[in-house]
Amino acid sequence: MKKRVLINGALGHMGRAILSAMESGDWDLAPAVGIDLAEGDFPGALFPSAEAVNVPFDVAVDFSRPQATMAVLSLCLREKKPLVTGTTGLSEAQQQALRDAAKVIPVFYARNMSLGVNLQLALVKAAAQILGEDFDPEIVEIHHNLKVDAPSGTAYMLAEGIEEARRGESTLTFGRHEKNKRRAKEEIGIHSLRGGNVAGEHSVYFLGTDEELIITHKAGSKLVFARGALRAAAWLLSQTPGLYSMENLIHL
Repeated sequence: MKKRVLINGALGHMGRAILSAMESGDWDLAPAVGIDLAEGDFPGALFPSAEAVNVPFDVAVDFSRPQATMAVLSLCLREKKPLVTGTTGLSEAQQQALRDAAKVIPVFYARNMSLGVNLQLALVKAAAQILGEDFDPEIVEIHHNLKVDAPSGTAYMLAEGIEEARRGESTLTFGRHEKNKRRAKEEIGIHSLRGGNVAGEHSVYFLGTDEELIITHKAGSKLVFARGALRAAAWLLSQTPGLYSMENLIHL
């Protein structure tokens, strides 16, 4: 019998991508519950809010807004069900709420569910450690014109990977408009572009003297993130309470 999936943000772009990816049958999962303020077709019970859900589910998958993520987190705690969330833009207090919940239920939190992006992160960490301060790191991320948060959660994740590898004080610099001073060695530049229907592109530049290294990942569609989320959901069903990430799933 297939495990019943709750999709928070069921009628959004990621919700539709999750439904499409689930049709492949690669996982023993089926859509059972959807949460969305909009009305539309959904192959299961559809509710306008997490508070209104009154049917059973086995695991929740969330790609929404931070406030909606907190609502479905409360629902999962109440029902003692695991949660997979890829929502970005969470505040420190909201991230702490995930950590607290993970003491009771399995929680999988990743700012990017792509296998390729997480391999990119491993390569970026290795490059930052080997190249050191002789190379200046700059991150450029591009997303579609409907994305709300900027920089992306993945850009922050990559910057944190560089900071971890360099083991020193770092300063995040978001663009350089009206910054009339030279670049400091401890800076990590982050630059955001928005336009069209770009699913997601992240490039990390290591700029040295007479040479540069660029590590880029391009997502062709949201299906790469949907497949990663479903892989995480299937895996999380057999885990004990704890806070998990893509690193746990793919053993980087």
